[in-house]
Amino acid sequence: MSNLGMTSDQILASARNFIVSGGYNGFSYADIAGVVGIRKASIHHHFPSKVDLVRTLVARHRERAEVGMADLESKLPNPLALLQTYAEHWAKCIEDASIPFCVCALLASELPALPPEVAAEVRAYFRFLSSWLTKVMERGAQQGLLKFAGSAELQAEIFMAIVHGAMLSARANGNPALFDAILTPTVQRLAAKVH
Repeated sequence: MSNLGMTSDQILASARNFIVSGGYNGFSYADIAGVVGIRKASIHHHFPSKVDLVRTLVARHRERAEVGMADLESKLPNPLALLQTYAEHWAKCIEDASIPFCVCALLASELPALPPEVAAEVRAYFRFLSSWLTKVMERGAQQGLLKFAGSAELQAEIFMAIVHGAMLSARANGNPALFDAILTPTVQRLAAKVH
């Protein structure tokens, strides 16, 4: 990877860390320059504005999620196993702080105050996630592996809300184990009882 690519990735990683710890308005280019060890002008070379930086960060987050979900589905065709693995991913990330929180979930809580370009990317991420979860729910119901009341679309939104709400609860309580304590019974309730 070129130095330009490495620097760009370092800037994005630093921005993600700042957003996770303090939100969209919780950092400046000066903060990033101090962490990455470059001048502010160099950051502007990669990302002319903060809007460009965070829009790129969210777009890449969504792109990685799309690739990750497709890879996961190729390895785990079972819809129940997909939901369990998805929940386990976030439980592990919260527990070991490798990815302490979904950057899109945090930005979604700031949606009314975000620049329109950033808000559009955050919404695109949630549309993707909702669509993916809906397809998982539909397949699971068709295969008799998942049971739920209402539509697959509604169940996908409920599951997504529980995941993000559990992240907030774990963070608010300073208790990473709380996420798993909420998600394990949620996934178990979705599992169809096989007789």
